[in-house]
Amino acid sequence: MALAVLITAVITVGLTASANSPFSISLHPVIMRLGIDLDVKIGTLHLHAGWSALPESTKPGSERF
Repeated sequence: MALAVLITAVITVGLTASANSPFSISLHPVIMRLGIDLDVKIGTLHLHAGWSALPESTKPGSERF
């Protein structure tokens, strides 16, 4: 129970922090790819991740036809 409360608190603080703070989390919807971009900043470390509902290539390969 305490771990769930701690994780919720860290996520809430990160999402509500300003971009100039030492710790921040930002989520950006990407409409064209039907996805989400996630940026996490902890001090000087900046992590970026993305997820898309669409596959990278929608063109069928030669082995399919």
